Amino acid sequence: MEKQIRETLFSLADEEYQKFHSSLCPGINNIIGIRVPVLREFAKEIVKGDWRTYLKTAKNEYYEEVMLQGMVIGLAKMELQERLKYIKSFVPQIDNWAVCDVTCAGLKFTKKHMSEMWELIQPYINSNKEFEIRFGVVMLLDFYITEEYIKEVLAILNNIHHDGYYVKMAVAWAISICYIKFPKETMMLLQNNTLDTFTYNKALQKIIESYRVTKEDKEIIRKMKR
Repeated sequence: MEKQIRETLFSLADEEYQKFHSSLCPGINNIIGIRVPVLREFAKEIVKGDWRTYLKTAKNEYYEEVMLQGMVIGLAKMELQERLKYIKSFVPQIDNWAVCDVTCAGLKFTKKHMSEMWELIQPYINSNKEFEIRFGVVMLLDFYITEEYIKEVLAILNNIHHDGYYVKMAVAWAISICYIKFPKETMMLLQNNTLDTFTYNKALQKIIESYRVTKEDKEIIRKMKR
């Protein structure tokens, strides 16, 4: 199965996309070059068959091989506990922002299991590993910026202190989404926080860049830069 999977992946390669996407993922040198929608369609085909054997034998030599596993874990029909087990075994394989973010977006079952997934992502948020933390943060911004969770999410974001660039960018991104959805609560954080200067200013920048923030609010945010 693994040989067939790899042959299919290479048949889906787009040379121009490979060059473009490689430029967005510095340090990642094993990209075949498959557009995400195309890879997702392949994942949908896999889950129609013996996807458990696929996950058991899947290789990680190429970037898309790892991303494909994340997609299958999100798409396959299974009980919650089995899925959580697959997620826990998969997260340590994440070594770049794209695999992290695409995988998180595909874990849509989270909406039906908010408390269980909240519990699962806490150790990653408290990890010292860059992409484990990013996984936790992106899960927060994808599913937990809600009325029920906003206060906890803002407190968590304020308390993340890690030197990893992709952690800082994820925290800034998450804070900007918090502001868009809950401006009053997020403004309180922006006015009193323990964020490092880079993350804080990047969050302000992302808020200013948003089409969903008023011109008047953007002027206020601009004046808050450190």
